[in-house]
Order: sequence, then C-alpha cells, then structure tokens
Amino acid sequence: MNRKDFLKTTSASAAGLAFPLKSFHVPTKKDDRLVKVGFIGTGSRGTGHLRGILNRNDIEVPAICDLDSENAARAKQMVLDAGRGNPELYTDGPDAYKKLVERDDLDAVFISTPWEYHVEQSVAAMRAGKYVALEIPAAISIEGCWDLVNTCEETGVPLMPLKNTCYQRDVMAVLNMVREGLFGELVHAQCGYQHNLYGVLFRDDAQFGPHEGRARASNWRTIHNLKRNALLYPDHGTGAVGHWLDIHRGNQYLTLSAAASKAKGLSNYVKKHGGENHPYRDADFKKGDIVTATLTTANGETVIIIHDTTLPRADNNKAFRVQGTNGLWQLEADRIYIEGRSRDHRWDEFQPYQDEFDSSVWKKHEEDARGAGHGGKDFFIRNAFIESVKQKTTPPIDVYDAASSAAIVALSEQSIANGGSAVSFPDFTRGKWVTNKPIFLPEELGY
Repeated sequence: MNRKDFLKTTSASAAGLAFPLKSFHVPTKKDDRLVKVGFIGTGSRGTGHLRGILNRNDIEVPAICDLDSENAARAKQMVLDAGRGNPELYTDGPDAYKKLVERDDLDAVFISTPWEYHVEQSVAAMRAGKYVALEIPAAISIEGCWDLVNTCEETGVPLMPLKNTCYQRDVMAVLNMVREGLFGELVHAQCGYQHNLYGVLFRDDAQFGPHEGRARASNWRTIHNLKRNALLYPDHGTGAVGHWLDIHRGNQYLTLSAAASKAKGLSNYVKKHGGENHPYRDADFKKGDIVTATLTTANGETVIIIHDTTLPRADNNKAFRVQGTNGLWQLEADRIYIEGRSRDHRWDEFQPYQDEFDSSVWKKHEEDARGAGHGGKDFFIRNAFIESVKQKTTPPIDVYDAASSAAIVALSEQSIANGGSAVSFPDFTRGKWVTNKPIFLPEELGY
C-alpha cells in the first residue's frame, strides 16, 4: 500500500476526521478565499510569522494565545492595525491553547512556543481539525516524534514544520542540480548551525533562569543547554539535506553517532558578565560547545551535522556541502566543482550555476520575499503553508520531515551518553519510504 492510500485508509476510519490527506497538487486557479489562522505563541518568532501573515490579503486572525499578556496584546494590536480581524485573546494559564484550537472558525494555527510544548499543542490542534504550522524542532523526544506522526495519520490533518532553510535560494538551486543529476550519484552531505547565541541565551540583562509568569527565550532555551548534552537544533540544515537525499521518499536514515566537546562557553560567559551573585555562576552546563553527529542512510550516503552556538564566534550558517560521483558544492567557500564543466582540479564560482538552476518560485516571488525575514525564506515557508490549507492538501514539507529532523535531538543525546556509539534511527513511515514519492517539488507547486 502506498503512502497516499495508507493515509486515506487510516484517515477514513479515524474519529473526528477533518479531511483525508492528499498529495500536493498544482492549483488549477487562483484561490482568494480567506484563511482563518490562530496563533499560539507571539514572542519573537511568533510575532515574525504574524507580521508576515498580515502582509497577505487572504488572511484573518480570529484568535491569539500567549501566556504573556503583553505579547498577546501587542499581537492583537498588530492585527487590528492591519485590518485582519479583532482576535480574541487566550492568556489564562498553560491550557489556554486548548480553548483556541477548539474554535470552529479556524482553519489553521501557527505554533511558536518553547520546544517542550510543541507536541501537546500540535496534537490538540490536529485532533481539532486544524492545519498546523510548527516551529522547529517539532519534538524533543522520540516519543514526541511518534505522537506527531501517529496523530497526523489517525486524524488526516497535516502538520508542516517551518523549516525555512528548505527555501533558501541557493539551497533550492542546488536541489534542482541534484534532481537533474549534475552531481552524479550522491555520496555525502554536510550541514549545521554555527551561530553565536549569547544574545538569545543571555537576554534580559544576562539574567536567565525561572521567571515567574513569563517564559522568555533566555529561560527555556538556556535550560536545554544546562540539562541536555545533545545536538539541540538540527533542523537548520537537515531539512535541505533531507530533500537532496530523498529521506522518507526512496531513502531513509539508518544510524546516528554523535560526539560532544567539553562545555566551557556558557560558564565562561556567566563568569565574565553575570557578576558574583549570578544564580548560574557555578552551573554545570551539560551541552558540549561543539556537537557533531554522523548519519548513515539506506542508499549508502553519509551526513555530518555540526552544532556550534556557545563559543565566541562570528556567525556562519554556511556549513552546507553536497558531494557526488561527479562533483560537489560547498556553500562556505561559495564554490562548486563539476566534472566535465569545471577546469581540471579548479573550482568554479557558484553564481553562474545559481543563475542557471535558479528556482522558478524565487524568480516569481523575489519582490514578495524582500524583507520577509531570514533573507526572504520566511515568505516562502508561510506561503507554502497557506496555499496547502486553501487546497486541503499535504504541505510540501510534512510530518515525516518534522519527525526525522527532530529525532536527531534525542538520538544524539543517547549516542553521546553511550560514548559515541551508533544508535538506530526510527522508521517513522513504517516502511512506506521505499515507495513514497518526493513531495518537495517547488518547480511544480504552482504558487
């Protein structure tokens, strides 16, 4: 049974079914109907999504949930100023989101809350028949990954992880090159998150720790570094790599092994900037400053992921590399080598290849994406989600993509604890990866 038939079968038998999952298809005509969207979490990231959504003319925002009443009030005012509704606010306790998702006037929700709440909030939204746009990582445990997959399959309601790097312009051009066979048979890929996060982890004048009544980024995100020795944020690169390698769609991750350096960066920062009485001056941060994971795949490729966020450094999220039997691309050096096109043993500049293999959706929406966040990527991820809601189709990045990347957090923690030994990767498709077809087909989406 293929994926489409499987999901139709499970969906049809599920109680409270909203609609069956369908493969993404090209819209036959422009659809200007309003999509009614709720927001759960309107901190920094949630506000960014709200701001981008309010630039559209096909959106209403009937409801907003945030435990921080100031965040919620600010978000409501943004909606009022944009003329996109008069949202009801849900701020009364940690279960307030449940009231929001049960509303009958919502098509979808954006969830931009601390990582540990992603699963329970997404499950509640899917069970209420609401499309879910979920910030990443989608889960922080293997059990959480399975909860998302199982709920999506049982209800037939889609979930789309907001992996905006999948829509990075050069990454999409490279995807075109991969699918046209320019690199030959793929052998290896690399990605990572190399980004100094002191400005996030030590927000609120370097005070971080439990805040009464407020869940600030400087609290929850730092606590993960305090308690977990793991590759905490794999999604920045693995979304793109997963599409290059057709993970869950003709290919599958098999094993993961991880190693972590010693942890010195955060404790050194606290000692230098936190003062003698800082509550975490003597904290024992568990996460190593450099965490590296190596993955193997069913088709024989290897993938290396690097997480480097807690040492002094200039930002550099250009860790991408894809390599095959006919050449390779390295984003960090902005260079490419293709046998038969490049001069012998000499690199080519990437720009001519970018121009030749540029994504048609980027060329179509370049002006729309300008200023949309993260170099324009945020426009494309939000646009793909809203269009999938309109068409009642599976988004081009789905729950299996969410689970495969999120699982790296827990698996890396397990491997590091076991001295770097390899651990097996769950098959979230239950074998359907063998026949599943790629759905991230930007040149064919028609938006």
